[in-house]
Amino acid sequence: MKTATAWMRQVDLRGYVVYVGFLLIFAVLAVLLRDDGFLTRQNLTNILLQTAPITVMAVGTVFVLSTGEIDLSIGSVVALAALVSAIQLRDHGLVAGTAAGLATGAVVGLVNGLLVTKLRLPSFLVTLGMMGLVIGLAQRLTQLRAVPSTDEYFNGLFGSGGIAGISTLILWSAAAVLAGHYVYRHTRTGAHVLAVGDNPGASRVSGIHVDRIKVGVMVASAVCAAVAGMLYTGRLHGATYTLGASDLLTVIAAVVVGGTRLSGGRGTVGGALVGSLILGMLNNGLILAGLSVSEQQIARGLIILVAVALTLREDKA
Repeated sequence: MKTATAWMRQVDLRGYVVYVGFLLIFAVLAVLLRDDGFLTRQNLTNILLQTAPITVMAVGTVFVLSTGEIDLSIGSVVALAALVSAIQLRDHGLVAGTAAGLATGAVVGLVNGLLVTKLRLPSFLVTLGMMGLVIGLAQRLTQLRAVPSTDEYFNGLFGSGGIAGISTLILWSAAAVLAGHYVYRHTRTGAHVLAVGDNPGASRVSGIHVDRIKVGVMVASAVCAAVAGMLYTGRLHGATYTLGASDLLTVIAAVVVGGTRLSGGRGTVGGALVGSLILGMLNNGLILAGLSVSEQQIARGLIILVAVALTLREDKA
């Protein structure tokens, strides 16, 4: 008994709350909505497909929040990258369209990072301003018109296709999670990200290039958003300035519910994936249950508050 008690004191059980919560929510929805098709293969696959762009963005957001910064511009980057990619795809082909979309995210992330590090501006205000700037560019770029994506190779690669019966959307999200987890947990860069978020001053003294790390995570976050924009384009066979408009809060909620600390120094890519799936399941389940839009918002908000309280409540000094 003493050994078990000592083990429980050493292990931070809050880190596992999100996984237990996922199983409980899945079980409850499976029982309550068993006659509404929740457990059908098609419905479960739809949940994975719908959460794929959110999961990709969540991976980048884990790195940003772990450094103690925040990126509010990811939703607008989704729209701009999708439109730029679709235009270049239409005019110059697959390679140009893909490269243009990724470059759009990289440029926005680089500007965010340089403003935060060189001018010492709060990332909240920098990315808030960038959010308005980027969505304005997206609206002006095509005069509010949608841009179709007719390239079958692009659409197949970024959303509509599949490999060995597995949707490319699922493959993209799996690749993002695996790559993000490896970098976060098994490389020097990941260790530096956590160190910067935990104590920037001590990190500088120890020789870590704090500014370089912060610029890097901002670029990574925006590139992930750009990939998400191209995933939307491939799945919907077109791009519009409204893509990603409601994704920002969903992504941050998924990451926070997954166990990443807003103040930096602690995070988990696997938890972000589970958080994304939880929100996807909730959204799907609430729709199947026939709740109105307002009731869905209330239920979703209450569940997120409970999850955050359980996973991120700080220890008393």
